[in-house]
Amino acid sequence: MKILFAAAEAAPYIKIGGLGDVAYALPKELAAQGEEVAVVLPLYKSIKEKHVTEMEFLCDFSVPLAWRQVYAGVFRQMCGNVTYYFIDNEYYFFRDSVYGHFDDGERYAYFCKAVLEMLQYIDFIPDVIHCNDWQCALIPLFLKTFYQAVPAYGPIKTMFTIHNIEYQGQAPFSFAHEVMGLPENRIPDVAFGGCLNFMFSAICLADKVTTVSQSYAEELKTAYYGKELCQVLDGVSYKFCGITNGIDAELFNPQNDTHLFHRYSIKAMGGKKIGKRKLRAYLGLENDEEAPIVAMISRLVGHKGLDLVEYVRHELMHRRLQLVVLGTGDEQYENMFRELAYQYPGRVSANIRFDGDLASKIYAGADLFLMPSKSEPCGLSQMIAMRYGTIPIVRETGGLKDTVWPVNPETGEGRGFTFKSYNAHDMLSAVDRALYFYYEKKPELKQVIRNNMETDFSWQNAAMQYLAIYQSM
Repeated sequence: MKILFAAAEAAPYIKIGGLGDVAYALPKELAAQGEEVAVVLPLYKSIKEKHVTEMEFLCDFSVPLAWRQVYAGVFRQMCGNVTYYFIDNEYYFFRDSVYGHFDDGERYAYFCKAVLEMLQYIDFIPDVIHCNDWQCALIPLFLKTFYQAVPAYGPIKTMFTIHNIEYQGQAPFSFAHEVMGLPENRIPDVAFGGCLNFMFSAICLADKVTTVSQSYAEELKTAYYGKELCQVLDGVSYKFCGITNGIDAELFNPQNDTHLFHRYSIKAMGGKKIGKRKLRAYLGLENDEEAPIVAMISRLVGHKGLDLVEYVRHELMHRRLQLVVLGTGDEQYENMFRELAYQYPGRVSANIRFDGDLASKIYAGADLFLMPSKSEPCGLSQMIAMRYGTIPIVRETGGLKDTVWPVNPETGEGRGFTFKSYNAHDMLSAVDRALYFYYEKKPELKQVIRNNMETDFSWQNAAMQYLAIYQSM
């Protein structure tokens, strides 16, 4: 089967969030299972400056975009068993940042059209185009509107995956004529909520719709999580499901992670203790050997549950623990953690930056991992933490609910500590239960750590589920 992944980001070339991990790891696993897989990305400035000399230039052509003919070049490079295609247009993509531009709608409408146009010029006609998030959501609409009558395109099926419904891709109605070039009879396919909504069109027109965990799929059918699209998703239940993401088990492996102070395995856990001691020294924390390190590695934004942490931050620090934070985001939360580190020197380390090397050291050196999200489509951090023997504390939502089962402190069964209500003191209660378990239940603690590290969080199971859906189409 030939599968084309269309995404706005994918490791190892460009990664801003979890999508970048998924669009790398899932194609890689499908290729390992014998499928013919390709990924198509915009040729961003950072990719072009670093990799273009290694790439093969394939062709160039014009992309019809309403009344304009816009240049597109195509480059290709192999990464393992996966072929990567890159759409080149310096006007749209040769910029210092990937997202956040005034014309993002136009940039990704162009990308969607260019992906489909490209198929006429390369030796790869997919059976399925797997479209990811709003940036690629216009592909099903463009396929049905402009290319369905082309014989080679007729059999192509489309899947659309929602990674985060918070970002839907919206534009004024004038966009339909001025940029997309849509005929009048197709505008209702993208019109929703008083504007054009890219994600709405993909939900309606794609052959299958998925999201990144089973619980999140059910949550999206409710107004609290699904926003204004909840009824639309409930109406397409016959083609909508959730498949929980995996993680790259080779990349996230404490036995061979070169970023760690000291590598370790289930059978030789001494390296984790060494890593904790060296992490404490590296970050300037007090030399309290017994105190657990509680870690947060996150985008510092509201839906990550940081308002809960803010509300009880001083109560939290009255516990015997050390807090390590890594990430960037909203100024409010960046400053909150900076202030907390100032107020509790030697007990709080606020690292307001993105640092992959330090992230690995924190996953390995921490004892507990706090993830109190208001919403979490899937979440990778809790699975990475468990892979490194760090016990998660999470709210029961989305993929957190699907991957972290409550610990029974008497038997040691379960994977972490959870709370249901979006409430700061319920979160604090979960932290207290984790601290009690850490201090008072050492044999059970070791058993939970061992069980978590042995759990298969790889992409193999998820890839088989995706493949079954592709085949059903």
